[in-house]
Amino acid sequence: MTDKTFVSVFRSSKKADTYIFVRRGHDWSTLPETLREIFGQPVHSMDLVLTPERKLARTTGQAVLEAIEDKDFYLQMPEELESYVVEFKEKLKDRR
Repeated sequence: MTDKTFVSVFRSSKKADTYIFVRRGHDWSTLPETLREIFGQPVHSMDLVLTPERKLARTTGQAVLEAIEDKDFYLQMPEELESYVVEFKEKLKDRR
């Protein structure tokens, strides 16, 4: 993992308070099809330089960078809607 990574953040057009973090310039079409279908059209929110030490509202820079290194994306879903998270994960499993 590098010290600094330029990251783009997109919000979901279908799911409220759902965001995806990817390397800046990442080709959206290379992400899993089921994720893209459930997420909907990505709406650009911001670009940022992310370091492992950086603290974000719901996670850490390290968690985001590790997920991007492993899966090419980090998915952030609303914490307060526990049933929504379970439902979203089940839909992902069902579509594989």
